[in-house]
Amino acid sequence: MNHRISQDPTRGIIEPGSLEFQRSLVRGIFDASPDGILVVNDQQIVVAVNQRFFEVWGIPVNPGQSGEIIGNLDEPLLFMAVERVKNPKLFLERVKELYADPTLDDHCEVELKDGRTLERHSTVIRGGEQQSLGRVWFFRDISNRKQTEAELLELATHDPLTGVFNRRYFFDRAHKEFARARRYETCFSAIAIDIDHFKNINDQYGHAAGDEVLKALCECCQGVFRESDLFARLGGEEFCALVLNTGLGEALLTAERLRHLVMTKFVSAEGKIIRYTISIGVATLTTTDKSIENILQRADNALYRAKKNGRNQVDFEN
Repeated sequence: MNHRISQDPTRGIIEPGSLEFQRSLVRGIFDASPDGILVVNDQQIVVAVNQRFFEVWGIPVNPGQSGEIIGNLDEPLLFMAVERVKNPKLFLERVKELYADPTLDDHCEVELKDGRTLERHSTVIRGGEQQSLGRVWFFRDISNRKQTEAELLELATHDPLTGVFNRRYFFDRAHKEFARARRYETCFSAIAIDIDHFKNINDQYGHAAGDEVLKALCECCQGVFRESDLFARLGGEEFCALVLNTGLGEALLTAERLRHLVMTKFVSAEGKIIRYTISIGVATLTTTDKSIENILQRADNALYRAKKNGRNQVDFEN
């Protein structure tokens, strides 16, 4: 005679509304989170920390060892974090400020000494009567995102061949520099540059060789202009620089120094030596200029005269 044992299908099931289910749910989310999470009470004692926290910060800890941190002050963790940030003073000051004022929340980026960037969120945990029970910290490694953003910015603002600023970025910055000069009554000069007989270089040696000439010129320009100056490729063989806080006399000296430097350089292409020259036009901001286009037009006019009068020379227009 066979006897079947009746089984209760609900046996062992945790009810969704039960305290056990809620705790398991929170624990599962806590452990699976892509963020490193640290929870402290209002006495800065560690209430909870997940394994991802140590991974994000690069703090060596064995799985399960984090349990030894629970119930202790967060000072050891804070000390290890401070050792890893690029600006420890600023980091520590902000942490102390957040601990001192439970009304503050925080969302910022933290740069580490190893080159990575962490995104930090911090918010206060409040009880039923809105009293502060502690604070929770979230840390996420956003290094890959920051690198992608930097690459996109590079593409948007730089010429892909030469690596110098492109036309779009140049005019965006140039308008701002014009407004700044007007506001603070400072001056700057525009230096327009064009490679002489560039079409002949392309025709005779090929476009690959022409590209090398463009890059060689940019190396010369970056050796002459300051980091504070604005230098860009406007298109083809045309370049322009805004030399800031610089009057006409100094700008002319800079232009001549560049012209002479280019004459000492050459480009090697398929065993052939390519020498080239440049023509330059210079103009300085005046009180009558109504826009950046005014000064750039005068620099272009001077450049046109330099080419018309034989090339490989510097001209200027007041």
